[in-house]
Amino acid sequence: MLAETTLARPYARAAFELAEQAETLDVWSQALALAAGAVSSDAMSDVIGHPKVTEAQLLSVFADVLGESLDGSFESFLKVLMHYRRLSLMPEIASQFETLRRRRDQRLKVNVTSAVEIQPEQREKLTERLRQRFGSEIEMETDIDQDLIGGIIVRAGDRVIDASVRGRLKQLGRQLVR
Repeated sequence: MLAETTLARPYARAAFELAEQAETLDVWSQALALAAGAVSSDAMSDVIGHPKVTEAQLLSVFADVLGESLDGSFESFLKVLMHYRRLSLMPEIASQFETLRRRRDQRLKVNVTSAVEIQPEQREKLTERLRQRFGSEIEMETDIDQDLIGGIIVRAGDRVIDASVRGRLKQLGRQLVR
């Protein structure tokens, strides 16, 4: 996974810079998402790895999948990925592209795990507190994990805030062992 992340980074940056210069971030975002979905399918991965499938045939398949999202610059991007046999990196490229886009727009993707469903008013308050803490607009995804007992765990990039009962009990256990 780390190798994929490292390999995909320059392609994601190049795609982002192309899209930003052409002011087509939405188009590229959609095209990358569609291409990532296609590449992730079992049928497409068989086609991509097949030695008898030509670049032209692959481009034809992508043209069918992407429709109007396939413009000249995105087609050139696909050709580069095909030439260097990096099409399998498309999901990671799309993910990193979106991360760059959120950073540019000062938005932060946050995953909140709670023991019970977060009510709309609690969600609004939490979003506001996270906005103040991180200084960015917040895109919140929520999950439920009943093993937390209570509280929440917030994951924002590489930062984790564990305010769960389970986390506090583990911390208390570690302190007692000392």
